[in-house]
Amino acid sequence: MSWLFGIKTPQVPPPVDIPPPPSSNDDKNKPSQPAFNTESQYRFDSAALERAAKAAKELEKSAHAKDLLQLSREQERTKQMEYEKQIKEMQTYQEELKANAAKMLAEEKRKLLEDETRHNNERARYQDQLARKRNEDQMAQQARAQEELLRRQEESVAKQESMRKKTIEQEAELKHQYDMKRLQAELKGKAQVERENRDIYLEQIKLKAAEHRQTLLEGIKTAGNVLGTGFQTFVDDPNKIVLTAGGLTLVALGVYSAKQSTLLAGKYLEARLGKPSLVRETSRFTLLDAFKHPITTIKRMRSTAEDSLQGVVLEPNLEMRLREIAVSTKNTKSNQGLFRNLLMHGPPGTGKTLFAKKLAMHSGMDFAIMTGGDVAPMGREGVSAIHKVFDWSSTSRRGLLLFVDEADAFLRKRANEQISEDLRAALNAFLYRTGEQSNKFMLVLASNQPEQFDYAINDRLDEIVNFNLPGLEERKRMIFHYFDKYLLKSGPGTKQIKLDSFDFIKKCDELAQKTDGFSGREISKLIVSCQAGAYASEDGMLTEKMISDKLKFALDAHEKKMKWRSEIEKQETA
Repeated sequence: MSWLFGIKTPQVPPPVDIPPPPSSNDDKNKPSQPAFNTESQYRFDSAALERAAKAAKELEKSAHAKDLLQLSREQERTKQMEYEKQIKEMQTYQEELKANAAKMLAEEKRKLLEDETRHNNERARYQDQLARKRNEDQMAQQARAQEELLRRQEESVAKQESMRKKTIEQEAELKHQYDMKRLQAELKGKAQVERENRDIYLEQIKLKAAEHRQTLLEGIKTAGNVLGTGFQTFVDDPNKIVLTAGGLTLVALGVYSAKQSTLLAGKYLEARLGKPSLVRETSRFTLLDAFKHPITTIKRMRSTAEDSLQGVVLEPNLEMRLREIAVSTKNTKSNQGLFRNLLMHGPPGTGKTLFAKKLAMHSGMDFAIMTGGDVAPMGREGVSAIHKVFDWSSTSRRGLLLFVDEADAFLRKRANEQISEDLRAALNAFLYRTGEQSNKFMLVLASNQPEQFDYAINDRLDEIVNFNLPGLEERKRMIFHYFDKYLLKSGPGTKQIKLDSFDFIKKCDELAQKTDGFSGREISKLIVSCQAGAYASEDGMLTEKMISDKLKFALDAHEKKMKWRSEIEKQETA
């Protein structure tokens, strides 16, 4: 029809021959259909052509011929567009198949490359293990060979030493026999000679004894005559008696004066230069230290004042108060005013000693640290030792901060019956030397039990500061500070510590949460133990597991300390 109206039929791809499905048993049982007659397929039907021509003439005569032609054209165009759409869909499907095939090929190549890489790594690892095992076997074989050679050498040396000892013993035996024979011969000869010359020896001994006796008697007579004449002459002359008495008096006076002056000079030098025995640590340099360490002395003279709270982590209110104390102390030092005495109390390890040192450096003063527990064992010498400490403190040109740690050990209440007389005398000496404020030294006391102080000691304190255990925020700051100090910043000449890949901030927060009740010293020791663990590892790597293990050990130790402390407090209260 379309050819009759002048429309070209689109070229439709020939149908794909689809093979018939395999026949089943049921199909075999069905009757076979007759084959299609190929001759009737290609027979020319002229009647149909005539009918088509007749229909075309009728359509040309019809009024709707043009509409029908237009409709036919639209149908043909629609079919053509559908065919094109199917072709594009087939092309798109082919492209997708090609893309999927390319992806599958790339994936297979990637897997193959990964397998080859894994096999190469395993092969390299296996070869490395074989090489290491071979080296270990070689080293073990060399060690065994060396041990065998050393054993043989030792056996050879032992045999030679045994032979040498036997030879020496034989030589010594022969020499001993020869010496005994020679001695016997000499003794026999001497005995024979003495027997022959016995009379001559006796005569010589008698002559020597008589001559010695005569000489001794003459010496005694001569000495008696000289002494008697001299004494008689001395007694007869009164001037000589006076001169002799005056000379002896002057000699005794000179000896006594020299002794006393030597003692006074020694005490002066000890007060000026020597460090008292009660002072355990000091930043004050003596002349001897300046001669021994001139470079350190020059650096210290050129050093500037440090921040009083540098490296000290405290709660904000306490930090503000300590800064006020540091500023007032520095201004007092600059204006040569009277220093105020300070008491710091709280649990151990909360930063009392560290702040005292920082306060002295910030104010441009020297510091000296003594412990109250050292006074009691000194007994009666404790009074003089305390006086020496204060005499030595008063001679400082820069001013001295005297820090007394564990002050309650010897500054307890005098009404307590357990305090000995020596300790009471030391307390009285301390009270006497601190009765008035000084512009030479500043007194700083530290104690865990300030309620045991004598009332007179409390009367001499101007500032009382309480150091509590760090809170959560303070513990976080401490952990970050000690991590940076001991782990991240390695000094020159030290092994570099590497950090494993883990959430550093989260781990620090976890440590701060779990270390509730820890003091600053315990937190510092925890981070130092992590540093020691990293140093003990082969590659110097600090892992998260290592930190967790150290935290577990620290928690167990803290729990034991708290248990022991509670038991001691129960015993004291009982």
